[in-house]
Order: sequence, then structure tokens, then C-alpha cells
Amino acid sequence: MPIITISRGSYSRGKEIAEKVAQKLDYECVARDVLLEASEEFNVPEAKLVHAIEDAPSFLDRFLYGKEKYIAYIQSALLKHFQKDNVVYHGMAGHFFVKDISHVLKVRIIADLEDRVRLVMERDKVSRKEALHFIRKIDDERRKWSQHLYGIDTRDPSLYDLVLHIKKITVDDAVDIICHTVGLERFHTTPESQKAMDDLFVASEVKAALIDLKPDVEVSASDGRVFVRTKASLLEEEKLVPDIEKVAKTIPGVKEVSIQVEMHPMEPYD
Repeated sequence: MPIITISRGSYSRGKEIAEKVAQKLDYECVARDVLLEASEEFNVPEAKLVHAIEDAPSFLDRFLYGKEKYIAYIQSALLKHFQKDNVVYHGMAGHFFVKDISHVLKVRIIADLEDRVRLVMERDKVSRKEALHFIRKIDDERRKWSQHLYGIDTRDPSLYDLVLHIKKITVDDAVDIICHTVGLERFHTTPESQKAMDDLFVASEVKAALIDLKPDVEVSASDGRVFVRTKASLLEEEKLVPDIEKVAKTIPGVKEVSIQVEMHPMEPYD
């Protein structure tokens, strides 16, 4: 059975829709609890994971790979749920992690700005000006976040299979549309798409394990064979390769490790 990712602007009724879809389909509904799981598994304060997935990157983040480290932990925890199928995930990043998996229905929920402003005013008892500033700040943070990490804009409709505007289409209408669409044969799990998900999960586990050792590491996997790419100086390479192999082989499902080390661009040629 499929996986549903629901991306939503703040105060767009996406959480409510996700919970109703999960209830109607009898699927697991996953959101912030993934952060808690990642916090416990990788011994990282949950607050750091929240900042990693909500705040725009600072200059220091870009220099030290600060966000990438925590995103790797969140991806690993989330893909553990996705491996099981029958999941609705709502929140940031879900559709980025599984963009090439065919049995994932990617949904974007949007709402009129004035409706969002009204919800914030009612919830926080603030003025329209304050509510508008709050929403624009969140939207800007999320746009910068996705552009920094993935080079894309979360508002781009081409990233999604469905974009639903909550106005004439009600919350219950949206639930019905999503449930109907995910039942289409093209979103059913196949042996090939499940293998792709399993490979993606193994790669995410290896990357999470390696990221303290080498933050810029790139990892892919296929049938237990793991492929690792990174950059290093000639002096670093001799120690780095056996360290990467040792860590990668601690991950369940890893049978073989291939490592490609490119010369760091600052390394002078002889």
C-alpha cells in the first residue's frame, strides 16, 4: 500500500487533513514524533532537530554543515516509518526524501493568506499586523530552508502530485480527494518500488552513521551494496577510507562498501 506525504503552509489545515486521511484509511499518522525518535536514537536534543527543520540556515550552518547533520538523522527516522507502508506524514521535508519513490503520493495543501492570518489572530490573540508578520516570517524561513538544502522552492507545484486549495474545496473534500487518488493503481507499492525504498533507507542509515566523521558524505545503496562519495586531501584519504568502511559495515543490511574519494578542490596538483 502507498505512502502519503502532506506538505502544508503554516495554518493551512494540513494537519487536520492528514489526521482525517489517516483515520479514514487506517494508516499510521506521523509528524513531530519523528523528531523525538531521531532525538532518542542519535542522542541529540529535540530542540536542535526542530531548529534544523524549521529555521532558515545561518552562515555558520552553511560552513559547518550544521543543518545537514540533523536532517540526516530526521531522514533516517522518517524512512524507518516509510519502509512499513500505510503511512501519512505531514510536515516539512517528507516529500524531499522520497521524491523518486513511485508509491508515494505527494500532496501540497494551501490556503488563502487572509484565512491563515485569521487563524493566527484567533489562536494567539494578536493583531492582524502581527499575525501577517508571523506567517510571512515562517514562509520565508521554509523557502530559504528548502533552497539551501535541496535547491528547490516548496511552493513549486511540480514537486507534488496534488495541490489542494482549501477554500471552495473543504477539509472533508480534500480528504476524499486524497483517499481516492492514493487508491489509483499507479500509487500501489510494487516489488521494484519497495526495493527502492529499502535501498533508500539503508543509505540514510549509513549517512546518519557517517555524518560526524565526514559531513559532506554522499551515500547510495543497492541490494546491500553501499556506495560512498566524499572529498578529502591525499593526506586524509589514507585514514578516511578504512574508517568509512568500518562504520558503514555496522549498519544492518550492508554487505559491501565501495568508497570514492575525490581530491579536495583546495588540494594543489603536483
